[in-house]
Amino acid sequence: MHFLSQDLDDYIVNHSEAEPQLLRELRRETHLKVIQPRMITGHYQGRVLSMLSKLIQPGNILEIGTYTGYSALCLAEGLPHDGQLHTVEINEELQDIQKKYFDRSPLGPKIIPHIGDAASVVPELDFVFDLVFIDAGKTDYDVHFENVIKKVKSGGIILSDNVLWSGKVISPASPADKATQALQAYNEKLMKDPRVETVILPIRDGLTLSRVR
Repeated sequence: MHFLSQDLDDYIVNHSEAEPQLLRELRRETHLKVIQPRMITGHYQGRVLSMLSKLIQPGNILEIGTYTGYSALCLAEGLPHDGQLHTVEINEELQDIQKKYFDRSPLGPKIIPHIGDAASVVPELDFVFDLVFIDAGKTDYDVHFENVIKKVKSGGIILSDNVLWSGKVISPASPADKATQALQAYNEKLMKDPRVETVILPIRDGLTLSRVR
């Protein structure tokens, strides 16, 4: 679903910060070599993540769902010199492309990749995070949220991607459509959860910003 006309979308992208060359190369390689390349964060949302990270100035970032590493590199732009970004990816086959671009980036030494199921990995991370980005399997969003909120400081931010799910969240989901059902329940939960204050931003496929009280 396109929430804006293509012309207006193009205008927004063309009048926003340019995509860094390294990320442009990563996006192209992802589209050439990786299955489901549309999962990559991409230019515009990547600049939004970069801007949010720079505004928040996080000391520690947690990302759930590395994919090929595009969003990790964007979020890492807001880290201080001694900051760290921990990123968790379940698909070990993506390690080579992640490493290739992390190694090429001056931000690479700040990025600590973890391979495995985030539901198991995150509880073992002994850190307090200022910023979290959840972009993994949609049926697991609630589990990830409950795991990370225990590790986010008061005033910290939890971002959740794809919460509009191509607009499917506004229509009744079929019994077989577990992802849409999960996102509908997740969006409803965050709206009512007293532990956070939440807004949904209509950026690309929907980005929720939740501030921990």
